[in-house]
Amino acid sequence: MINILVVDDEKHQNNVICSYLIKNNFNAIGCLNANDAYDVMYDNHIDLIISDIMMPGIDGFEFAKSVRDIDKNIPLLFLTAKDDIQSKLRGFSLEIDDYLVKPVQQILNATKKIINGDFNVRIEPMDTFGKRNELDIIIDNFNEMAGELGSIETLRTDFISNVSHELKTPLSIIQNYSALMQDERTTDLERKEYSKSIYETSQNLSNLITNILKLNKLENQKIFLETSEYNLSEQLIECLLCFESIWEEKNINIDVDIEEDLMLNADKELTSIIWNNLYSNAFKFTEDSGEVNIKAKSENNFIIISISDNGCGMSKDTGKHIFEKFYQGDTSHATNGNGLGLALVKRIIDIMNADIYIESTLGKGTTFTVKLDLNKNKIYNI
Repeated sequence: MINILVVDDEKHQNNVICSYLIKNNFNAIGCLNANDAYDVMYDNHIDLIISDIMMPGIDGFEFAKSVRDIDKNIPLLFLTAKDDIQSKLRGFSLEIDDYLVKPVQQILNATKKIINGDFNVRIEPMDTFGKRNELDIIIDNFNEMAGELGSIETLRTDFISNVSHELKTPLSIIQNYSALMQDERTTDLERKEYSKSIYETSQNLSNLITNILKLNKLENQKIFLETSEYNLSEQLIECLLCFESIWEEKNINIDVDIEEDLMLNADKELTSIIWNNLYSNAFKFTEDSGEVNIKAKSENNFIIISISDNGCGMSKDTGKHIFEKFYQGDTSHATNGNGLGLALVKRIIDIMNADIYIESTLGKGTTFTVKLDLNKNKIYNI
């Protein structure tokens, strides 16, 4: 059996790599520092070494130099978050066999390149040992998105920075939870919760990229929408529950009056963007101990949904521009959004042949009303 030595001071990551190797019929030996690795090499025949660079005490560079002094032929590769050219050159000068960047760091670096207008950036698929995971799906969607952006020059000025922001937020969540999981003080129960959050966030990120691509294609008449009949009442509740931690933290009172079993024929993923953005706005602009009201009812051949808050409200001038891309009427809340959400809402509303109305009074609150005509609400593939 092939013996692989994994040297990484981040315990959780070390365990993940070793577990993955073992599942694929390799004998993996994990060490948290270079000194332990030397002992393992002395007592065992090692066929391959995978080492991190940033480690306390003896770092990866010094470890690689020592390995080459011991055995010039043993395969040695770096698996690290460092993606700068200097580190790569230094690594290869020590005669390492390969230099791999950790996947989350690769995605973050690629995101930064897109922010800077480089649409030629692509991320190599992981496909580790011929198997795919959630990160492979994210990478595929990221590469497809980059290709779409590269083919439409006009999107460079008003779309890229916002898409990149939307991507960076969930990636940061994944990175933060990964760091918490690597803390030795983290309990098994907490690790399980963090792992679940990482999985859910990666799924949300994949869905986000897919929906952005859908909207981009819609504007260029390149998509066939995935329409089906579903329970809108349940969807409104499910989306609302995603904001439970926010309303509890701000002690916001929720008043829900949703008619049961309202059925809608539409693209479920796109309509969820409407409710998520309208809910997000309502909770964002409602002060502590405020109130948010959600109503939905059928009326003749219409379904009418209203989401109200008693927050800061907006002026008539702001209301005229609220659906424009990147427009933010209240700059005091600018850090909580990017001005893209309501533009996405309006675009989807137009696609659905629906209507959206705003009633707002400065200092008193805002109501968004969505009116779905069940006769007109037939979304044609274009």
